[in-house]
Amino acid sequence: EVQLVESGGGLVQAGGSLRLSCAASGLTFDDYVIGWFRQAPGKEREGVSCISSSDGSLYYADSVKGRFTISSDNAKNSVYLQMNSLKPEDTAVYVCAARWGTTAQAMGVFEYDHWGQGTRVTVSS
Repeated sequence: EVQLVESGGGLVQAGGSLRLSCAASGLTFDDYVIGWFRQAPGKEREGVSCISSSDGSLYYADSVKGRFTISSDNAKNSVYLQMNSLKPEDTAVYVCAARWGTTAQAMGVFEYDHWGQGTRVTVSS
């Protein structure tokens, strides 16, 4: 059974930083693209960033480019999202997700097969 467990959310002031972690189990890490979606109240789920540990490819949504950095640790089957210069509009539940494949690219919700429970990020102004 595939499990994705997120951690690292919290409350931070605008301009601050947070680091989210996603620990994956039950899958062959190199066979999957793992990424982060977020969903704010009343808004659609948005693909934020994803990474392929197989070919090293990365994807970032325009809204987070230059502020967020995604990375992976194959030895720990984990993916991290370093979020800097946070803005109130980054407030959302951040959810880790995985899809079979080896190239990171624009993220469609229906492409992802496995989902975590999410971790809440709140950015105060």
